[in-house]
Amino acid sequence: MLATVIHAARDIRVEEVPDPVLSTGRDAIVRVVAACVCGSDLWPYRGVTPTETPHRVGHEFVGVVESVGPEVSAVRPGDFVIAPFYVCDGTCLNCRNGVSTSCLHGGWWGSDAGEDGFADGGQGEYVRVPLADGTLAVVPGPVVEEEIPGLLTLSDVMGTGHHAAVSAGVQPGDAVAVVGDGAVGLCAIIAAKRLGATTIIAMSRHPQRQALAREFGATHVVEERGDEGVEAVRGLTRGIGADRVLECVGTKESMDQALRSARPGGMVGYVGVPNGGPEFPVRPMFNRNVGVNGGVAPVRGYIEELLPDVRSGAIRPGLVFDLALPLAEAAEAYAAMDERRATKVLLRP
Repeated sequence: MLATVIHAARDIRVEEVPDPVLSTGRDAIVRVVAACVCGSDLWPYRGVTPTETPHRVGHEFVGVVESVGPEVSAVRPGDFVIAPFYVCDGTCLNCRNGVSTSCLHGGWWGSDAGEDGFADGGQGEYVRVPLADGTLAVVPGPVVEEEIPGLLTLSDVMGTGHHAAVSAGVQPGDAVAVVGDGAVGLCAIIAAKRLGATTIIAMSRHPQRQALAREFGATHVVEERGDEGVEAVRGLTRGIGADRVLECVGTKESMDQALRSARPGGMVGYVGVPNGGPEFPVRPMFNRNVGVNGGVAPVRGYIEELLPDVRSGAIRPGLVFDLALPLAEAAEAYAAMDERRATKVLLRP
C-alpha cells in the first residue's frame, strides 16, 4: 500500500509500505477515504521539529472499517468512521474526565501507543487503529461524497476551534477576537458564532481567508498587529477589549496579541500548538484579571456534539479545504500549505 513518509525537512515522499494487520484484538483496519495536512505537520516539514528517521505522517483521516479484532464491539466492518488526531480508549480516568488527549493507554498517530503497538500515520491507503472502540467515532450511514470534507474537519480543526471557544467560555452576546486565520482559526469563528457571540473579530491579513471568515460569521476583520491591533480590537469593543480571545497560532507574538486584546476580566482560550516559545506575562495578567485556559484539544469528546450540525449544514467547516490532491501528490500538498497557497489540503488515497 501507499503512504506518506517524511525523510527530512522538506523531504516528503509517497512510498510503498507494508499493509497493516490486526495484532492486539482491540484494533481495527480502516480504509482511508480522505486525509489531510495539518498546520502542525509543517513543524517537521520546516525542520522546526527534527526528523531523526524516516516515518509515516498524518493524523487526520476518515474512512471505512475493513476488519476488527475480536474484542472490538463499538465499530464493525462497513462503518464509516472519523479518527481523531490521537488514540484513546475512552474509559480511563483522564478520558472520563474529558481529557482524552491524556489517555493513560493511548498515543499519537505515527508513534507508539503503549501495549497496543505502533499507530500508523494517517496519510495512507489503510491505517491500523489501536483501541478502536475508544478512538473511532461511527457516522451513521449513508455518507454522501459532499459530506466528507466537513466530516474530516471533526478529526481535528473543527473540534480544536470549538475547544478554543469552550475554553474561553464564549457565551451569547460576547465580543470575541480570533488570533490566527488558518483552518483552526476559521473553525474557531464558526464555534464562536455557534455559541452565540455577536461581535466576532477575525485578525487576518489574507484576503481569501478574510472572505471565508466573514462567511463563517466574522463581523469585523482586523489586519493590524501589535499595539495597532490591540487598539483596533478595543475600538470595536467599547474601548476595553474582547470578552474572549481565541489564540489559534502558537507563537510568542500571537499569545501576546491575544492577551493584550482581551478586556480586563476577559479570558483567552488557546489551542495553537506552541512554537517559538510563547510565555505568559503573569504580572500584567494579574493586574488586569485576564485568564487563560486551553491546550491540546480533546476533539474525540466533541464529535458527537458537532456531528449533527455538520451533517445538516448548519455549520460548514469543510470549506476550509481549498485544495484537494491525490495522495501521490502529498509533497505538493505540504509545499502549498507551507507557502500559504492553500489554507488546508485534502488528500484522496
